[in-house]
Amino acid sequence: MSLSQLARSIAESPTLSLNEKARLLREKGEAVVHLGAGEPKNKAPISAILNSAAKLTTADVKYAPTEGIPSLRKAVIRYTEENYDRVVGPHNVIIASGAKHALYNLLYTLVNPQDEVILLSPYWVSYPEMVKMVYGVPVIVTPEDGGFIPRMDEIEEAVSSYTKAIIVNSPNNPSGAMFPDALVAQLVEFCEKKGIYLIMDDIYHKLVFDGKKHTPAYRFTKKDPENTKVIVINGISKLYGMTGFRLGWVIAPKQIIDIMINVQAQTDSCVSPVLQAAGEGALMGLQSAVDALRLTLENNRNVMMQELHSFNGVKTQTPDGTYYCLPDFRAYTNDSVQLSRFLLEKALVVAVPGKEFGMEGHLRLSYATTVKDITKGIERMKWALDPTSPNEIYIGDRKLVRDWL
Repeated sequence: MSLSQLARSIAESPTLSLNEKARLLREKGEAVVHLGAGEPKNKAPISAILNSAAKLTTADVKYAPTEGIPSLRKAVIRYTEENYDRVVGPHNVIIASGAKHALYNLLYTLVNPQDEVILLSPYWVSYPEMVKMVYGVPVIVTPEDGGFIPRMDEIEEAVSSYTKAIIVNSPNNPSGAMFPDALVAQLVEFCEKKGIYLIMDDIYHKLVFDGKKHTPAYRFTKKDPENTKVIVINGISKLYGMTGFRLGWVIAPKQIIDIMINVQAQTDSCVSPVLQAAGEGALMGLQSAVDALRLTLENNRNVMMQELHSFNGVKTQTPDGTYYCLPDFRAYTNDSVQLSRFLLEKALVVAVPGKEFGMEGHLRLSYATTVKDITKGIERMKWALDPTSPNEIYIGDRKLVRDWL
């Protein structure tokens, strides 16, 4: 069978693959602890549910405008003004089927074959594959110091005449690190000067801990919405824990949005108006759900850090936000893929290999779960890896004895 060479070159999503493995094990009755999932345990805000239900009960669910229903775009404009201190118009907004879809359509709109897109390691697993899917070339910048935030000179060294865009995700998936204002300001100034698009993936921008605040990149540009090189991606999946609703958006100059509308019209026509109603309900309703989720995540992060600090040989950097941390397990092995498989096989713990994020020897652990699962999961990992931990453990109703250390 002859299939597309490009399609065959695209890697499987490691997070979705692990989710499926965990689901199958649970169906078999195995006591799996999932520390790999990028979704919290909260319920969707009631305002989102009521708004989508109201639309559904009309039984009048038809095509919607490709760029999004006017009321949702107005809600996004209001959200942008309130949270970014940036006034944009309806012509600067497009609604997509999730922030992932929004980013892909944006890259499809911007990138020519062999154009380069700079990705800052650690990066979200889908970035390199998306760039390749539009015939672009991902260029990875890995911090020399082994940390999670590159220096500006390291980024500049990666820029060439083929560079079309730089993608920044802050706070970052998978590390939870937030870029300092000074670096974001340098990036904005550099990209505006060089004519390079600065794509800000802000999907976690309000899930920041310890009283810190996310500073929008817009704050550092003097250019108006039609001339800036700063483009913002956002959505409701992470902010409200509404991962299954698949709703995101792009804020960009009109010229870019117009092309994105054409691209979207020829691929999926429009986002379901039922889901758009849910998004509007979330954005326009009480925002206490966001604060509650943030506080829960911050508490869970603290528990995760406490457990990891007692894990011999494991090095950690405390996340500034998001759902994740990225501890260094190189004291045990440099092969994060093998380590992830070993932990699933021996301890029934799901952890995502750091290799998939450009950080080999690390594991991405999610604290967007319960405190019970966090403590139980780290206990099992210690049992499987740390020879100083107790030799016996109960997993489910089975007593297991470690016989490989």
